[in-house]
Amino acid sequence: MHSIRLDIEDSVFEKVIHFLNNLPKNEVKIIENIPITDTQVKPKFDSIKLKTKGFKFDREEANAR
Repeated sequence: MHSIRLDIEDSVFEKVIHFLNNLPKNEVKIIENIPITDTQVKPKFDSIKLKTKGFKFDREEANAR
């Protein structure tokens, strides 16, 4: 037996539930169906690191662009 946790967008939720409900009842069982709100979803902020060692910034060149 396996257990799967999915975070499903509202746009495809009905399709996934329909698929799961069409599987054999003795082989697949939906344990939880908990809707989450936007406030419960933590935004993910990613950052990138720029290597600027040895880089000379020229203000006049930047303004010319």
